[in-house]
Amino acid sequence: MASELEPEVQGLDRSLLECSAEETAGKWLQATDLTREVNQHLAHYVPKIYCRGPNPFPQKEDMLAHQVLLGPMEWYLCGEDPELGFSKLEQTNKPSHLCGRVFKVGEPTYSCRDCAVDPTCVLCMECFLGSIHRDHRYRMTTSGGGGFCDCGDTEAWKEGPYCQKHELNTSEIEEEEDPLVHLSEDVIARTYNIFAIMFRYAVEILTWEKESELPPDLEMVEKSDTYYCMLFNDEVHTYEQVIYTLQKAVNCTQKEAIGFATTVDRDGRRSVRYGDFQYCEQAKSVIVRNTSRQTKPLKVQVMHSSIVAHQNFGLKLLSWLGSIIGYSDGLRRILCQVGLQEGPNGENSSLVDRLMLSDSKLWKGARSVYHQLFMSSLLMDLKYKKLFAVRFAKNYERLQSDYVTDDHDREFSIADLSVQIFTVPSLARMLITEENLMTIIIKTFMDHLRHRDAQGRFQFERYTALQAFKFRRVQSLILDLKYVLISKPTEWSDDLRQKFLEGFDAFLELLKCMQGMDPVTRQVGQHIEMEPEWEAAFTLQMKLTHVISMMQDWCALDSELSPPMLIEHPLRCLVLCAQVHAGMWRRNGFSLVNQIYYYHNVKCRREMFDKDIVMLQTGVSMMDPNHFLMIMLSRFELHQIFSTPDYGKKISSETTHKDLVQQNNTLIEEMLYLIIMLVGERFSPGVGQVNATDEIKREIIHQLSIKPMAHSELVKSLPEDENKETGMESVIEAVAHFKKPGLTGRGMYELKPECAKEFNLYFYHFSRAEQSKAEEAQRKLKRQNKEDTALPPPVLPPFCPLFASLVNILQSDVMLLIMRTVLQWTVEHNGHVWSESMLQRVLHLIGMALQEEKQHLENVMEEHVVTFTFTQKISKPGEAPHNSPSILAMLETLQNAPYLEVHKDMIKWILKTFNAIKKIRESSSTSPVAETEGTIMEESSRDKDKAERKRKAEIARLRREKIMAQMSEMQRHFIDENKELFQQTLELDASISAVLDNSPMVSDTTRTALGPAQTPVPEQRQFVTCILCQEEQEVKVESRAMVLAAFVQRSTVLSKNRSKFIQDPEKYDPLFMHPDLSCGTHTGSCGHIMHAHCWQRYFDSVQAKEQRRQQRLRLHTSYDVENGEFLCPLCECLSNTVIPLLLPPRNIFNSRLHFSDQPNLTQWIRTISQQIKALQVLRKEENTPNTALSKNLENVDELQLPEGFRPDFHPKNPYSESIKEMLTTFGTATYKVGLKVHPNEEDPRVPIMCWGSCAYTIQSIERILNDEDKPLFSPLPCRLDDCLRSLTRFAAAHWTVASLSVVQGHFCKLFASLVPGDNHGDLPCILDIDMFHLLVGLVLAFPALQCQDFSGISLGTGDLHIFHLVTMAHIIQILLTSCTEENGMDQENASGEEELAVLALYKTLHQYTGSALKEMHSGWHLLRNVRAGIMPFLRCSALFFHYLNGVPSPPEIQASGTSHFEHLCNYLSLPNNFICLFQENKEIMKLLIESWCHNIEVKRYLEGERDAISYPRESNKLIDLPEDYSSLINQASNFLCPKSGGDKSRAPTLCLVCGTLLCSQSYCCQTELEGEDVGACTAHTYSCGSGVGIFLRVRECQVLFLAGKTKGCFYSPPYLDDYGETDQGLRRGNPLHLCRERFKKIQKLWHQHSITEEIGHAQEANQTLVGIDWQHL
Repeated sequence: MASELEPEVQGLDRSLLECSAEETAGKWLQATDLTREVNQHLAHYVPKIYCRGPNPFPQKEDMLAHQVLLGPMEWYLCGEDPELGFSKLEQTNKPSHLCGRVFKVGEPTYSCRDCAVDPTCVLCMECFLGSIHRDHRYRMTTSGGGGFCDCGDTEAWKEGPYCQKHELNTSEIEEEEDPLVHLSEDVIARTYNIFAIMFRYAVEILTWEKESELPPDLEMVEKSDTYYCMLFNDEVHTYEQVIYTLQKAVNCTQKEAIGFATTVDRDGRRSVRYGDFQYCEQAKSVIVRNTSRQTKPLKVQVMHSSIVAHQNFGLKLLSWLGSIIGYSDGLRRILCQVGLQEGPNGENSSLVDRLMLSDSKLWKGARSVYHQLFMSSLLMDLKYKKLFAVRFAKNYERLQSDYVTDDHDREFSIADLSVQIFTVPSLARMLITEENLMTIIIKTFMDHLRHRDAQGRFQFERYTALQAFKFRRVQSLILDLKYVLISKPTEWSDDLRQKFLEGFDAFLELLKCMQGMDPVTRQVGQHIEMEPEWEAAFTLQMKLTHVISMMQDWCALDSELSPPMLIEHPLRCLVLCAQVHAGMWRRNGFSLVNQIYYYHNVKCRREMFDKDIVMLQTGVSMMDPNHFLMIMLSRFELHQIFSTPDYGKKISSETTHKDLVQQNNTLIEEMLYLIIMLVGERFSPGVGQVNATDEIKREIIHQLSIKPMAHSELVKSLPEDENKETGMESVIEAVAHFKKPGLTGRGMYELKPECAKEFNLYFYHFSRAEQSKAEEAQRKLKRQNKEDTALPPPVLPPFCPLFASLVNILQSDVMLLIMRTVLQWTVEHNGHVWSESMLQRVLHLIGMALQEEKQHLENVMEEHVVTFTFTQKISKPGEAPHNSPSILAMLETLQNAPYLEVHKDMIKWILKTFNAIKKIRESSSTSPVAETEGTIMEESSRDKDKAERKRKAEIARLRREKIMAQMSEMQRHFIDENKELFQQTLELDASISAVLDNSPMVSDTTRTALGPAQTPVPEQRQFVTCILCQEEQEVKVESRAMVLAAFVQRSTVLSKNRSKFIQDPEKYDPLFMHPDLSCGTHTGSCGHIMHAHCWQRYFDSVQAKEQRRQQRLRLHTSYDVENGEFLCPLCECLSNTVIPLLLPPRNIFNSRLHFSDQPNLTQWIRTISQQIKALQVLRKEENTPNTALSKNLENVDELQLPEGFRPDFHPKNPYSESIKEMLTTFGTATYKVGLKVHPNEEDPRVPIMCWGSCAYTIQSIERILNDEDKPLFSPLPCRLDDCLRSLTRFAAAHWTVASLSVVQGHFCKLFASLVPGDNHGDLPCILDIDMFHLLVGLVLAFPALQCQDFSGISLGTGDLHIFHLVTMAHIIQILLTSCTEENGMDQENASGEEELAVLALYKTLHQYTGSALKEMHSGWHLLRNVRAGIMPFLRCSALFFHYLNGVPSPPEIQASGTSHFEHLCNYLSLPNNFICLFQENKEIMKLLIESWCHNIEVKRYLEGERDAISYPRESNKLIDLPEDYSSLINQASNFLCPKSGGDKSRAPTLCLVCGTLLCSQSYCCQTELEGEDVGACTAHTYSCGSGVGIFLRVRECQVLFLAGKTKGCFYSPPYLDDYGETDQGLRRGNPLHLCRERFKKIQKLWHQHSITEEIGHAQEANQTLVGIDWQHL
């Protein structure tokens, strides 16, 4: 298809390319009917440029469109070359003082909590950083796209409206000058013409609804039969449905379908087929048929290609207009005039109106283009912003109805612009007065909720999904109302007042419809059948909360009911709550319980519970307290109980009706609680003499008295105002201390101790649970401070005069009767009638009354009588005939009641306060003498008390001491008698600790880890216990195997080159590790030991369970059984294999006779080379066919076998069957994971992978110790220690289960890389071998050769020579790659012998490399480089030989601080001046160095044609993160998805290992990995971290750990706000800063290879993580 099109396209291009913009513009200037000319031009050219085939070519189309279509317009507009014309315009234009930057999706926006007029006023990052607000309390959020920056808008900010950049432009603002003065007359005329034609054309074509014919003036002469099948976006169908349908309808691949779906979702439409009408119509019918089953079908149209072409150009035009008006305010003004000019058809005929009203018919792409244009034109021109606002308000009702029925999200709807218009205070007020906006909004709202019941109240049907969807849409109206009301007017005009009152009436209508909606009736007989609908009502109430309070604020700025009427509704509500608590409404289901929960919830209580309490207080303050209490008793249905004498005795004699009694008790408690609230809640300004901050302080004190809280918890538990502020920051310092967080957890606020006295147990916002928690916490605190545990009522602020009469409730007769009755029941103490909480409430009320009286007395004026005489009333006994004792007397009785232990302190406190008040009263009436006497008596008795207590304490102390002395005497006596016993246990302890420390007693001479002079280690026996069967067993060669749970994983933590990729793992040869360590195999273990057979059984059961589970449900578990994973049975640590526990293997192989004279290096190399040669000849023999047998025999004779070498000898395997099996198991597992291949125990690469894993694990541990500046042999955690020991011993023993000839073959090749043989051609050069891997391979493969050598050379000698040889090679490696600049700081050319030796060696190298090596003159520098470069290698070798041979480390290396170079050399039996090695073996080293230097690769490196790794290798770190989180958000908001041309990425995710930004969680960036579609992050983990990834999800501020395709978890991010909390999801928007310690912790997890383990633990702990499709991230 493409090839046919090519020539045609080229042909077209020619005719198009010849079209000159200048000439066309010239023609237009002469034209009489410009509109016709331009339309003809468009009709002719647009279809030739756009929509020429099935797929768009945006680059080509844009280029041609610019040349042929937009070019002429620019020429026409400027009247000269646009390049010049536009730059002239720009120079004359004054830069705007408004910023107006339109936000992209995900861009950071800032709002200042101190200065913004409302939360919708935001700044872009650039303006924010240059403004005064950066030092204020600001909020940072990410934009959903579509808003713009309010910098420079004086109405949006209380102060600091300009940033530094825009401040400069404000100096010349005169009063509203006309921007057109800067343009010449003819430019204005031409601009007007062209804008009018183009804007009209664009609006016309975008709102055109016919599918196959164009507007008459754009029709073409010859019309082709080419159509598009155009698919439109909706928010109903999912990606999956669309992709599936497209594959069926236009039979494309899944990839193409995903491409289509992504474009449809992004741009709102995409053509899915191109061809003649029939062909497209058929695709349309399939799509419609396939998607209409569940919901409405997808919208599909078959459109003629020329229409699509014109529409595409129409969009191009709108964005072109947007960019042109950027050059000059004058052009912007003209465009606004054109847009808002009334058309010929009167109302709503201007272009802007036409676009707005057809908004819901347009597709997403078109909407966003014209919204952008509106923002950059109409909203940036202050004059036209007003006119536009008026048009918007006039059409408001229609726009909202369109939005409610339209299925696109709010941000794609024109209705979303309301936030830009209504939040501007001057505009809002103008619209209220001129357009009656408030009434319009509320009426529109009421129209959408049409369902009413008979009384005209709202009625919602069942809350179905569709209902909820519509209802959510309708709620956006409430938001608009909120925007309008946000800024309160400073002066009222009559119009404003009248229109506001109209709006207010409408609002009261709305509330009238809500009053009493969803009434509930108590179910007595059976349980309710269907849960009634209540969510809608509460959602509505929550949304309206702020609006109601804002209305009240407006009303308050502009300055007769009967009490029983007032109290009726609130009292009903509160009684209902009480009855629900008493369980009387159990049969009404959960909806009622939920309603009551919300009634008290912090989101609703402001307008519900709190208002009810204030309303009650208002009513009660106008009534007689006794009257009110009687109403209350009858409402609570308790009247009878309190008026029946001896009610308590009666009940206890009848044992029936337990439930009823229980109910009554609860009701009494609730009623007492209500009285406490009515008298005690004085913290609303207006009720008590307080201000708003006192109210917040009190809320905070009571929240913190439950427990210390983090900032975010505290904010959640406080009510917010309409600006989302709680006002907490202003007062928190006064009442609480802040405690900073550690590595985990968050910062906490703790209550200051001096605020505890303000604690009120019956605080009205406590829920039941909170109240008991707070009580518990406060009592505990008092106990700790050695105080009594009474929690008396706090001292309260006085009431305002209007409410002052409320306190009289406390001393009213009915109240006293209630108190007396309850106390009476308590004194009688019979089971059912009273409850402790009832008593507690009564005591609290008595306490309140006493506090009240005390306050009155203390603040009393001269000559005033205090009318509050509670103390007198409670001292009087009851009336006849019953003559019950006075309240006071009963309290004194109760003080010592054993069953009231808890309340004892409270009663004491009451009596004490009573006495204090009595004294104050007496002192004011009688002479002061009596009082002092009383005090003296009291004082003296108090002193007596103290003395008595002291004496008792002293006696007790003496007694304690005496007993202790006796006991220790007895103990000593016992030890003397049983001396031998104790001696034995002490010895035993010592031996146990010796085994644990693995440090058998070795003499303290210098310890040597290897070679013939190796320090001998006495054998120690090792006993271990199996965690599964608890049986103890000794580790022996011939016993059953014991194993450690282990986890093997591929790793790139040490990698210096992540881009290496093994093409075909089946053919790859891992024998030599490149020094860039591009990918290693790491083994870790949790250190728990099992019998091999116990583990086998355990694993089989896990597998069986997994198979059963798979039939039941298809969820991932946190481990993948098919890959051999399981959780350690003890610690649930993720594992995928087991390591066998072994004794030191070298002791077992090394049991032969050794002669005392061991060969030196030169002799040894010769001997080994001969042995290798012999082996190779023999191998060749075995491989040749036996016809030439006779000849071969002669050859064998010629082949002189080296002395004592017996290649036919095969050693016996010392290990038991079970141990051999485990050696194979672990070897195969390492091979399978390390190479990502299928397990095959015969593969010759298995031993290599085992040695490699041992080397890599040691290297990574050495790096960790180095980075943390710990000494090499600092005590490692025992799981690490066990793991390294077992791993090294395993690697050393593995050759016994591999084929001998294979291991010998590996040894030969490894050896040949250092000592060149005859027939190994393709070995890597010395620069491309990691020497430590080479050392481990050589040392561990050597026994396979040595076991056939009977000449008496010991293993130790071999180890030593191998080590020396590799060390020398490494030194040469370092010298070749060390590119140091000799700086002038030459240490006085210190030339000790070492320095001279190094220089000599360097000169030798210089000579062998043909002088390609740079000349060096400073021995000191060279020596320093070599020492630094070789240190990591020596440290790794020391660890390796320590674990291999078991020689304890010398104590000097265990100390931290110094660089231990000499000690390491001694331990590894290297000469301190290691250059001696070269001198001792001059002859052979000359040959070797020469052969190394002559390698072609070394030459290429020295001539600069290739790179090499230099030493020491730097440790890898995670990337550097910025200090301030917003710079990350900014970086991410500029990140475009790499696949879908220039589109914003929805979930930009940063790889913390390499710093790549990825487009996560989206179809566009999915790739195929091992036959599965995976998201960008998962794919990246395989290329960057070989399966493990650490990411930061920038929009969510969340760290993401991924391992493989099925494992992942979220981890807390290293960014904290000022309150020491993370903000995952960026919901709170506090500024975030990097916490280095937490980032280090993540880095440490990565270095320790613990990411997978961390994910395993997280998934086990939190089952929801298992269900997430991690592979799609």
